[in-house]
Amino acid sequence: MENRIGIIGAGPAGIMAAGIAGSRGLDVTLIDKNDRIGKKLFITGKGRCNITNASPIEDFFDNIVRNKNFLYSSLYSFTNEDIIGLLHRYGLRTKIERGNRVFPESNKSSDVIKAFTKFLDDNNVKVCLKSNVNNIYFSDDKFVVIIDNGKFYFDKLVLATGGKSYPATGSTGEGYKYAKGFGHSIVALKPSLVPIEVNAEWINDLQGLSLKNVNLKTYANNKLIHEEFGEMVFTHYGISGPIVLSTSNYLHSEFNNLELSIDFKPSLDYEKLDNRILRDFILYNNKQIKNSLNDLLPQKIIPWIIKYSEIEPEKVVNQITKEERKKLASVIKDFRMIFKSFRPIEEAIVTSGGVSTKEINPSTMESKIMPNLYFAGELIDVDALTGGYNLQIAYSTGYLAGKNV
Repeated sequence: MENRIGIIGAGPAGIMAAGIAGSRGLDVTLIDKNDRIGKKLFITGKGRCNITNASPIEDFFDNIVRNKNFLYSSLYSFTNEDIIGLLHRYGLRTKIERGNRVFPESNKSSDVIKAFTKFLDDNNVKVCLKSNVNNIYFSDDKFVVIIDNGKFYFDKLVLATGGKSYPATGSTGEGYKYAKGFGHSIVALKPSLVPIEVNAEWINDLQGLSLKNVNLKTYANNKLIHEEFGEMVFTHYGISGPIVLSTSNYLHSEFNNLELSIDFKPSLDYEKLDNRILRDFILYNNKQIKNSLNDLLPQKIIPWIIKYSEIEPEKVVNQITKEERKKLASVIKDFRMIFKSFRPIEEAIVTSGGVSTKEINPSTMESKIMPNLYFAGELIDVDALTGGYNLQIAYSTGYLAGKNV
């Protein structure tokens, strides 16, 4: 009977594919180069594992950036409720936090891994760790997988090797090479959910400054192309944090003259902000401008706001003109930075691009080019915003591969 199944990659997609295939009574071997399963899961959600998102499944599609239509079948076949239910059955308690993010109640990603380990054990999956794959090819109706100290022969194969981001977790991009070897085309890879480098003279001064409740706008040729509200941080190369990572998903190579702009006070329009500044100026009437904005702005940013407002820092508040005050408000509402580049793909949370969705059956995850070859997870050209959506894509595509392999 043709039922020897090989799954390459023990991340969330591979784990799900292996467990589901095993639950069907198939002979399943899960192969991974790391010394434990789910190595990338350990670092998601800052080490707490952002398992999925609790929003209604129909809302997921608003958060998928690439090829959302390809994912309808998988996301509705295995939903966020399904993954939470599965983990509950294996003893993991969960909680919902801001933005509907789902975390383990214990705040330990290791507890998620424990539940997945039980899931694999329960379904008789053979797990081969510390097994570095050197080559995969097809010969005599079998997929041959060569590892350092031997070889496997499989009737069917699932590639779930992840993308190219976070290579320390094993995602080094070899899956693209194997997919290409079987005739698949690879959509150009680029970092997604990645920090941004900017050209700015303030880099060293603002490093480490965190901002909450700010608006980050992106302009291409002075036309607004995207806007995000929330938290960000200044770094030694530019900017990072949740709204920066989300913004990176919307910036493509066809955009020219990219500029980013921070609105430090998005809840105040220009008139309200001007009135607020005026109130502070009355309060600190005899102080120098450089010492009068601490109630309004983080201390680190004040010298730069004043500089771009073209006001002398030593100027006394009661000598500030109305025009200078208006300019100050405008810089607070529109603090500009010139986009330089994305940080390297190795620092991205996910990889954009990958195996073309046109060459994969969205209902089964089987290759349209190579029979009995399946794909799951980040290796495919799909990606989404932060908040648990990418992990859900991994479970859902893995589920379909496991169900159909």
